[in-house]
Amino acid sequence: MAGGSSQPGRSVTSKILAILSAFETTRRSLNLTEISKSADLPLSTTHRLVGELVDAGILSRTGNGGVQLGLRLWAIAQNTGRQLRDTARPFVQDLFSLTGETSQLAIRDGNMALYIDRVYGTRRVARVSRVGGRLPLHATAVGKAILAFSEDWVMDAYLAQPMEPMTAHTRSNPVQLRNELNRAKHNGYAITREEVRLGTCSIAVPVYHTGRLGCSIGLVIPTSHAANMERHLPVLYGISKRIEAATSHIPLETLLGIISGPDMNVPESEG
Repeated sequence: MAGGSSQPGRSVTSKILAILSAFETTRRSLNLTEISKSADLPLSTTHRLVGELVDAGILSRTGNGGVQLGLRLWAIAQNTGRQLRDTARPFVQDLFSLTGETSQLAIRDGNMALYIDRVYGTRRVARVSRVGGRLPLHATAVGKAILAFSEDWVMDAYLAQPMEPMTAHTRSNPVQLRNELNRAKHNGYAITREEVRLGTCSIAVPVYHTGRLGCSIGLVIPTSHAANMERHLPVLYGISKRIEAATSHIPLETLLGIISGPDMNVPESEG
């Protein structure tokens, strides 16, 4: 079905996806004009499709006349990666209990680290990522662990594309990043120091699934307490092994619920 945008031939499905994508990088409600501009759709088309999505519960209207994501979409999205999240959650909670630091579990979704679960620590760190949020692989410890311990082609494909720095400390030079990822693979863990947001550092290790990389688990730590964050490695390795054992009977594709495929897409913030 064509028409209704500056790009002739767009299907209704592509228009709906464009509308939903307008909410991908914001947590606030949007008005119809903002959605129309983001989706590159005429206001009349936006009004009609948004109305249908509201009726279906995928979007909802706010008291000030704005539009936000609806509870039905949230409920559907909870099934994404659910088996991994439900199986790993006790271990993520254990990691928090044993370290007192913000603990998180992530998988690769294209060229992003997708956060499947997170338990917030009590230390004051900026909360830039959240469950269901995404951050560039090269700026996060969980992302670097994924890149370092994946098959070689994953790292090669990622390093071949532009990488935007999120702070002055973000490693975005492909040669330097490759060297760092090779060191991470040799050492068995990855770290970042204020690469997503000033004031936070992170450390992460891979989690394997029947010999293949499944996901990564890590900690976010205030810079003031990060001088010797490697002290947490024994518990990180222990939790990684426990998640591996608990999920080994579930096929990896079923476990993740989504495929961390070769397509490389890149934001949000880690603390």
